[in-house]
Amino acid sequence: MNLQSELHKSSLFQNLELLANQVVEGFISGIHKSPFHGFSAEFAEHKIYNNGESTKHIDWKLFAKTDKLYTKRYEEETNLKCHMILDNSASMYYPEVKNLGLGDLNKIGFGVLAIAALINILKRQRDAVGLSVYSDNYNFYAPEKGSERHHHMLLSKLSAISLDTKPAKQTETYRYLHLIAEKIKRRSLIFLFTDMFQTTTDDTKLFDALRHLKYNKHDVVLFHLLDPDKERYFNFENTPKRFLDVETGEHIDLYSDTIKEAYEKGVGSYFDALKLKCAQYRIKYVDVDVRADFSKVLNTYMVERQKFL
Repeated sequence: MNLQSELHKSSLFQNLELLANQVVEGFISGIHKSPFHGFSAEFAEHKIYNNGESTKHIDWKLFAKTDKLYTKRYEEETNLKCHMILDNSASMYYPEVKNLGLGDLNKIGFGVLAIAALINILKRQRDAVGLSVYSDNYNFYAPEKGSERHHHMLLSKLSAISLDTKPAKQTETYRYLHLIAEKIKRRSLIFLFTDMFQTTTDDTKLFDALRHLKYNKHDVVLFHLLDPDKERYFNFENTPKRFLDVETGEHIDLYSDTIKEAYEKGVGSYFDALKLKCAQYRIKYVDVDVRADFSKVLNTYMVERQKFL
């Protein structure tokens, strides 16, 4: 690999960190006065230190600035373990975009940046985070850790995913969810980022795999990533178009209005069944518009974290 491509990857890694921090800072500014105490030690409230109290929670940095002793309301290690799962199949790369940026994200870009933002938050809270990535294979696995080196490694992997121009054509989501479930031994908060479109469309196998994620008393959140305007409601200009299945290569030429009603009905039935199964298995289902901001993902994390602990 030449120096130019190495510099390009380094730049994108730094860009992902910057974007993730931007997302989190914007979110924090919106909840700074919310009831979520302990969101981050960096943003914790302080109280005056009283003689006789443990010195464990004294904020020495603040002491250096003010010459007064304060303790932080929240500084304990929670030992929360959070595992991120990212679907990296071809359908996640719709719609096609050129550069990762807040104003131009496809499903994979949204998933990558959402996970990077959550890693940023977990790092601030000193919690452990792991990552699994799958497509036509179980592409990547990293167990839950909290070190700086580990965070950098995860961000580097996510950056590489955002650069991928030839994603795997096929996926069997159910197969790899079973493998991932077997990997996560200790009780964890699991976040799955996927569009739930798969080459093999056996719904029973897929729903069984989702249920498997719940074993070992894990708490599971399914973030269902979609471009709803196109993928849910099939809103295309009614001119002759070729619609291509990016995972199978099959295509069909037609006017969008010809199948719009049938498409919406079929997809709607599948999504309704998915929501029902998630409710039955006590998996939190969250539909996510990849054209919107990240507040729904981050708010969900905050609520689920409070419940988990």
